Amino acid sequence: METFSSIECFVRSAEVGSFAEAARRLSLTPAAVGKSVAKLEARLGVRLFQRSTRRLTLTEAGQLFLGEVSASLHTIQNAVANLASAEGRPAGTLKVSMGTVFGRLYIVPLLGEFLGRYPAINPDWHFDNRQVDLIGQGFDAAIGGGFELPQGVVARRLTPAHRVLVASPEYLAHQPPVIEPDDLRHHDGILIRSPQTGRVRSWQLTSRQQQHSPLNLRVRMTLSDSEAACATATQGLGIALVSLPFALGYLQAGTLQRVLPDWYVDDGNISIYYAEHKLLPGKTRAFVDFIIEQFAQQQWAARFSAV
Repeated sequence: METFSSIECFVRSAEVGSFAEAARRLSLTPAAVGKSVAKLEARLGVRLFQRSTRRLTLTEAGQLFLGEVSASLHTIQNAVANLASAEGRPAGTLKVSMGTVFGRLYIVPLLGEFLGRYPAINPDWHFDNRQVDLIGQGFDAAIGGGFELPQGVVARRLTPAHRVLVASPEYLAHQPPVIEPDDLRHHDGILIRSPQTGRVRSWQLTSRQQQHSPLNLRVRMTLSDSEAACATATQGLGIALVSLPFALGYLQAGTLQRVLPDWYVDDGNISIYYAEHKLLPGKTRAFVDFIIEQFAQQQWAARFSAV
């Protein structure tokens, strides 16, 4: 059991590059983690880390050992967690990351039904439009789009991530008509800057017939949030390029209209991400299956498609 604890300290320290951070996640002291790893090194007869005042770095032997034990450790921990669930039901703290507005509009309303099914799960939900380090930061799952897929993480597609052009009826009534993409050059644009880079991307429009055209709106303003862009567009201040899930309510209410309804921006998919394990914790499996089920029942993939 002592060796298992030492291996857990080693793996956590390797994942985060710090005894102090590993200790925080394991509810131990940094000294206890460092001592546990030192005992493991002594037992194995090899040095696993190169230590410096700033960061731990795996030695060649450490990298080899991590590759051998990491997956097995997670499998054992998940098996223990599943058996320890309340009366065999999924239980424990469920740490999930999701986009701020998307989560509030579409995931939070599902919380009551989810907890009704799984009352022993305690949600710990983080709302952020930036990609998180799923494994390094200890998240059970994340929901979002446009994320790189790191090693050890899998993605299940939920819905296409389409962006559409929208404007208020008042704006369209008093401005030159937009018949084809080239007409956008004469219109004020409300564009979204990337939360990762702070820059406005050069978007390409795609038609239902799979034709392509560059997006040439005059940049009138830039915002960091599609919901804010929709609210701005309702004031007649220009044409906004926004994620369709955020525009849906405005389009249904008639406060915004699609501009060039046969054209859209294909921004990949919105997916649910989680660590790749042969034996997922029951709480994670329950959440992933529940979200996939709800997206199918609500037909969100069809509603969020611009095609």
